[in-house]
Amino acid sequence: MVSFARLRYSVFAMRFINFRRSYSVLSEGREILVERLAGNQSGITVLGLNRPEAKNAFSRDLVDTFSDILVDLKKDNSSRVVVLRSLTPGVFCAGADLKERKGMSEKEVSEFVTQLRQLLINIEQLPMPVIAALDGAALGGGFEMALACDMRTAAENAKMGLVETKLAIIPGAGGTQRLPRILSPALAKELIFTARVFTGADAQRMGIVNHVVAQNKSGDAAYLKAVSLAEEILPNGPIGVRMAKLAVDKGIQVDLTTGYSIEEVCYAQVIPTKDRLEGLEAFAEKRKPVYKGE
Repeated sequence: MVSFARLRYSVFAMRFINFRRSYSVLSEGREILVERLAGNQSGITVLGLNRPEAKNAFSRDLVDTFSDILVDLKKDNSSRVVVLRSLTPGVFCAGADLKERKGMSEKEVSEFVTQLRQLLINIEQLPMPVIAALDGAALGGGFEMALACDMRTAAENAKMGLVETKLAIIPGAGGTQRLPRILSPALAKELIFTARVFTGADAQRMGIVNHVVAQNKSGDAAYLKAVSLAEEILPNGPIGVRMAKLAVDKGIQVDLTTGYSIEEVCYAQVIPTKDRLEGLEAFAEKRKPVYKGE
């Protein structure tokens, strides 16, 4: 059952906390590069996975860095849409760093998987929409990370799948819970039990990705599609978009009657906003609204 006191607090925090920290200057050697797009794309924040020597595999350092970035991003009202991509050609994320894991004790493995699971929960719970752009392989934990995003775009030849049972383990960062909620439980079980690897085109047919595109010469077709999708979201009221995300995410976890109550709580947060009044005025004046997230 959803705690309405906690829900109202999270709504309040999302509306009134405005912590701004710039990551727009990209530096070489960082495993997560953060770029704020400008001009007509202002409001789109791009997170670029940048660990090419390990195919962007999750190491302790990468998870720590990513977690720190998300803490600040969650509080940043200037970021209206987040796009998660890879800066490593041909791969999105290969999952856990198995070379590093081989040297871990059983306790360390358990602690790391718990930390990785929490990282993906934090991605899932970002207040703004998050789009994963899959221009290359997304396997194991890398595919789990894509499933934690709100939407996914993929190159038609990108490989993906939950392959953990091949290693005599299971998806441990939320994959066993998210995939059945996107697909039917029976189909999710088939994909997990067989450790099947499939393409972006297959993923669209199954309903896992929102859009599939032919790969281009620069290898970033899915990223460009994700940015295009983000551009469609940008003109809309940012508080409204965030409240819509919160209503959907919380509502699908409960019964329908409770879901209506969650929607009511979220709707109540947009009524006193300046953006709502701006939307009404713009409609009356037959012009495009200018929303400020207020």
